[in-house]
Amino acid sequence: MCEKIRSGRAAGRRDSIIVVAEGCMDRHGEKITAQRIQAAIKERTGESPRITALGHVQRGGTPSAYDRWMSTLLGYTAALEVIRAEPGEESCIIGIRNNRLQRLPLVETVANTKKVIDYLEEGDYEAAVRSRGTSFSRIKSLFETLSSPLGEDRYFKDGWRPRVAVLHAGGLAPGMNAAARSAVRLGLDRGFEMLGVEGGFPGLIRGDIRPLSWGDVDGWVSLGGAELGTARSVLGIEDYFGLARSIEANGLDAIIMIGGLAGYETAWNMAKEADRYTAFRLPLICVPASIDNNLPGHDLSIGVDTALNTNVETIDKIRRSASASRRCFVVETMGRKCGYLALMSALSTGAEQVYLHETGVDLAMLTKESERMNRAFDGSRSLYLAIRNEDASKYYTADLLRRVFQQEGHGAFSVRSTIIGHQQQGGIPTSYDRTLAVSLAALAIDEVTAQLEKKERVGARYIGQHNGKLESHPIMRMDEEMDMKNRVPLDPWWISALPVLYTVAAREDTSPLEHLAIYDDNR
Repeated sequence: MCEKIRSGRAAGRRDSIIVVAEGCMDRHGEKITAQRIQAAIKERTGESPRITALGHVQRGGTPSAYDRWMSTLLGYTAALEVIRAEPGEESCIIGIRNNRLQRLPLVETVANTKKVIDYLEEGDYEAAVRSRGTSFSRIKSLFETLSSPLGEDRYFKDGWRPRVAVLHAGGLAPGMNAAARSAVRLGLDRGFEMLGVEGGFPGLIRGDIRPLSWGDVDGWVSLGGAELGTARSVLGIEDYFGLARSIEANGLDAIIMIGGLAGYETAWNMAKEADRYTAFRLPLICVPASIDNNLPGHDLSIGVDTALNTNVETIDKIRRSASASRRCFVVETMGRKCGYLALMSALSTGAEQVYLHETGVDLAMLTKESERMNRAFDGSRSLYLAIRNEDASKYYTADLLRRVFQQEGHGAFSVRSTIIGHQQQGGIPTSYDRTLAVSLAALAIDEVTAQLEKKERVGARYIGQHNGKLESHPIMRMDEEMDMKNRVPLDPWWISALPVLYTVAAREDTSPLEHLAIYDDNR
């Protein structure tokens, strides 16, 4: 640890943070305290570290969006288990593995958890780490690399340093910087020469490329925005010659694109033109970073969790603003035609209704909603909350919904509409988005490494985490998983949360399953 601190200072790092788990012990069974670490650092490096104990502030605070929607799904599922349980059935745990709810046997699961303690007492630390799960082991290994300063120059093999460019495309997503930082650091560790492209694919055509060192990106992990810049445009056929020429002129051996659907479509078009432009046959790896969460081959994109937390924080304030009056709010979220942000915002804030492109909006739906709203305000309700996805309907806008509900309320309550807007693209990335960025950037570097080692330039691929598995797919298969016209995935996993939303909202006059039927019909 002290050697890592000294090496970091030599490499230009100005600060160091050591995090200590409260149950940490050395290999002799002695407790490792912050005071022991402080004394060791002072003795061996001459520095005087400060101690901060976070304590019980970790138990307080406002629950995040993930803690709200996931716990809602857990509670809903647990209630179903009680309803459906048979006499004599084995007790179970409703747990979360790889972002999926799973029914686990209680006795077996508890026994497996207790094994970790046995491994630690036996000094079998590798087994203890493995018992925590593959994601824990993977992140621990990545942390060792990311936290260690680089030593002497490294080479991929035989004195060769492949030139690997990192760029962004599509709309801004919080966490892009964290992904770029991880890709650069892990690439340097593999012996790559890492390059940053300013302004996405248009910047690559212009030749706006600069080398990136560990010192250049070390502070990017907690920065919002995109230090390399991004571009929303999808390159057209008239751009291909300039793009191919720039790739060749700059001697690029691989490209890592961290961004949204505009970047995926550009990579898709490049793959289709690879026979005409041999420069396009290089490894081009697409890393999902988009608050729309509409990319193929993954469950959650980098930036989605941060955007969702912004929505929850904003809607919480809206709820408090209605505490002194009888009011309906129509809140519009971003996401284009993908309803993930809208649905999970509704589930996380206790909304009564959500309007999605996937299920559509029509006059009959608004008529029912107006009747339901009037009955709600006849009782003790002071707030009615409806969430609208920005492209849920071309004609039924947030303002039109406001006018309809205001008219049908006949003065019994007031109606306001709010569009959250580009706040969702800003902000500091959450811890979830940062760790996701590390995992996906590492997978991108692994994919580049595999292609360069085999010298089989299989070309453009997109990566993601689906059903808990980190996977890589050829970009030419993208249209098999996407509705390219509407720019949404064919099978959004999150749509099954609709019945949960309507159940917890106690909507007595609507069958939750009819909304899933509407989704299937629309598809």
